[in-house]
Amino acid sequence: MVTITPTSSLAGDVLLFEVPAPRDEKWIAQLQERYPGLEIRWHTSELTMMPKPLPDEVYDGVTLLVGFMPHPAEKLPKVRYVQLMSAGADRWTTNDLYKNPNVTFCTANGTHAPQIAEWVIGTWLMANHQFLSYAEQQKKATWNRQPSLHIEDSPGLRMGILGYGAIGRHCARLGQALGMEVYAYTRREKATPEARKDDSYVVPGTGDPDGLIPVKWYHGSSKESINEFLAQDLDLLVISLPLTDATKYIISKEQFDILAKKKTFVSNIARGQHINSDDLIEALKEGKIRGAALDVADPEPLTDGHPLWSAPNVFITPHVSWQTPHLFQRIQAVVERNLEGLSGQKPTLINVMNKTHGY
Repeated sequence: MVTITPTSSLAGDVLLFEVPAPRDEKWIAQLQERYPGLEIRWHTSELTMMPKPLPDEVYDGVTLLVGFMPHPAEKLPKVRYVQLMSAGADRWTTNDLYKNPNVTFCTANGTHAPQIAEWVIGTWLMANHQFLSYAEQQKKATWNRQPSLHIEDSPGLRMGILGYGAIGRHCARLGQALGMEVYAYTRREKATPEARKDDSYVVPGTGDPDGLIPVKWYHGSSKESINEFLAQDLDLLVISLPLTDATKYIISKEQFDILAKKKTFVSNIARGQHINSDDLIEALKEGKIRGAALDVADPEPLTDGHPLWSAPNVFITPHVSWQTPHLFQRIQAVVERNLEGLSGQKPTLINVMNKTHGY
């Protein structure tokens, strides 16, 4: 039996959940037992890029917010903490709540890592073992080994992870299990063992909490430093960066020309605007890269008939790699940990954003 220690330090706070999940009465009761005087409101929303503002009475007095898409800042003058359901905050950066230095933003970093890393490795294996070609053949009820197909396994190949956060770290863990060598890229230098540790939420048994997997680390924010990393004979490039002004279209014609040396396979599970779509289509058509797996696109949603749909050796899904029935459980764990921080039971919060850097 779990013993709940009440604390009244959140008394008077109003916590609003605006989430695409049904109201969890059992969990709400546990939180209210632990934090007497904390008012909890719950609005089950649709997962949409164009949410409708909530009624004024729902916003009234809210001090703590858990949600996905931005809300009108003028409706939430008392908010001091925003817990995002996403790993990135690019949709919030123009919102006045985000601009307010007195409002702390925390991401859901780490909650998406297992499922997204599995998507990355699943599409990599699918491409290397030509599963789609054999799936098409199966529809014809024909037994043919297709000797002309190039099949390749992973031991000894090199995975480069552009953005070594929670998702990148679990990609590294799975890649290492396949026998791959991992190179990591971060914006800031990670020169010491302490600096290489992951300070975000980690699903137990996943990721690279101590930063021990990469055999080489690269860093920087300039195009030159990015290009140096891309020139390391990467077999698989995983793009797992936050989208900021500095990372928009970070992979364009010049970078594809660099990747052409090894004919790198490109996997993008971050944001579509990391890649220039016209340059990607050209790289695929000209065989500069061996293929691409995309869970995001530019534009997004990818318009009907867009030439990227018919480009050779590309696999596209409609931004679904984050999906799992366990996601909200993990977000609840982040919320619980941060309520401990806000109430003074813990000295710090987790997944706190650096608003200057945008992640």
